[in-house]
Amino acid sequence: MTVDQNHDAVLDTASEESHGVQKPVSTFTRWYRNPLFNVIIVGLISFTQPGIWNALNNTGAGGQQEPYLVNGANSLTFGLMVFGCPLFSVLANKFGVKRVLILGTLGYAPYSASLYVNNRYGVEWFVLFGGVTCGIAASALWASEGAIALGYPEVKDRGKFTGIWLGLRELGQLIGSSIQLSLNVHKNQRGKVGYSTYIILIALQCLGLPLSFLISPPEKVIRSNGRKLEDPTKNKAILGEFRKLFRLLRTKRVFLLIPILVGFNWNGTYQSIYLTKYFSVRSRALGALTSGIAATTANMFWGWFLDIKAFSRPVVARIAWASFVTLMLSLFSWQVFNEHKYSNTVPKVTLDWDTPGFGKAFAVNVMFRFMNESHYMFVYWIIGTFNNDLETLTLTVGIVRSFESVGSAVSFGIGAAKGITPMTNLIVAFVMFAICIPATSLVVFEVPEHPLEKGQVLGEQDNRVESDLRESGESVEVPAKNLHTGDPKNL
Repeated sequence: MTVDQNHDAVLDTASEESHGVQKPVSTFTRWYRNPLFNVIIVGLISFTQPGIWNALNNTGAGGQQEPYLVNGANSLTFGLMVFGCPLFSVLANKFGVKRVLILGTLGYAPYSASLYVNNRYGVEWFVLFGGVTCGIAASALWASEGAIALGYPEVKDRGKFTGIWLGLRELGQLIGSSIQLSLNVHKNQRGKVGYSTYIILIALQCLGLPLSFLISPPEKVIRSNGRKLEDPTKNKAILGEFRKLFRLLRTKRVFLLIPILVGFNWNGTYQSIYLTKYFSVRSRALGALTSGIAATTANMFWGWFLDIKAFSRPVVARIAWASFVTLMLSLFSWQVFNEHKYSNTVPKVTLDWDTPGFGKAFAVNVMFRFMNESHYMFVYWIIGTFNNDLETLTLTVGIVRSFESVGSAVSFGIGAAKGITPMTNLIVAFVMFAICIPATSLVVFEVPEHPLEKGQVLGEQDNRVESDLRESGESVEVPAKNLHTGDPKNL
């Protein structure tokens, strides 16, 4: 074991020493309570919920003929999540991530059902109602699943485990989009997908609830070193958790991440409009399938690369971010050319896979999907490099999801406006990405080799942290200030 690996192992257990090594347990219990099993289950839940949601969304407009109603519902969903994600991250620290996760499996199926009813009977109000149920459920799911995927594994495994979680989520898109493609393979004109598509996808989403009961609470998880995690719900006051949330929001690294959280994925709305406006039904279904393949490839690659031992974590962060900037700027330039070409074509173009030039028009959508998924991997990995305890990771995930939802809510809101051209949506997405480059670069250069422990994560002033925690009625142990030096002897 290298010095760095040894230090990571020490960090992973430093806050748990008061719990001691547990009594011997059976092989089955050790497997069932292992972080890997729990992350796989979270990934399967994500597959049935946002995975299926993505499968519908990546056909363009949830499979509908026009994007405006669905974009309006999506804007409503993400608008609720702006406030819901931080709220549920606080509630997860008070009542437990498992309870919040269970709640998060209840709202996606009604939204998919609303698309079915609209597709078959033309009912519009149900789509907006489904947007509300999806927003509430997604707030709970996003706040809890990210905390489990980042907080249950040891530091050295967070890149791989994040890749497993997000990769399994894309399994939902792969299966869902394969079903869509098989049902719509003969539709080589513009239009909407067949309503039978939704029935199968709704059935898959109903599997999320029973799967959620297989998750272990944090205090029952057994890592590979035989130790259990601390129970983050002990002695928690909700107001105290909100104070920690706002202090965490004011830290430099979280504040500087806001632009990329709001702006990076802005292009997703434009991609939905692009597919709807210019591609046939079966090409849109193919787009959903290839997007899932691209995203899964991104999860596998970055899950391996971000945990690579050949470079230090700061170097890995800089290599990854430099590649992101280069590729995204190239893709935006490519897409501006495509949009200008197709928006000015007379008569109106319908691109099918047997149309000349289809590959050039289609490939850019697949590449954007690869990069958008890479962004998720990168941001969650960045969070894991700064923070080590489950309580702080849960609150940080809530903040991250909240600002991601701000960007999605506004971008889908713009996409729902009929008077705004696709080129305007694209240019806004381009500008939003350009704005995030300087701030994110500063965060990347702050990435440490080892994460800080509980007590150091909420700010430089340990005395202030200790005072605030005591005001909330909690016990606290503030680590020595020289912990960040990376010397295991300091622990």
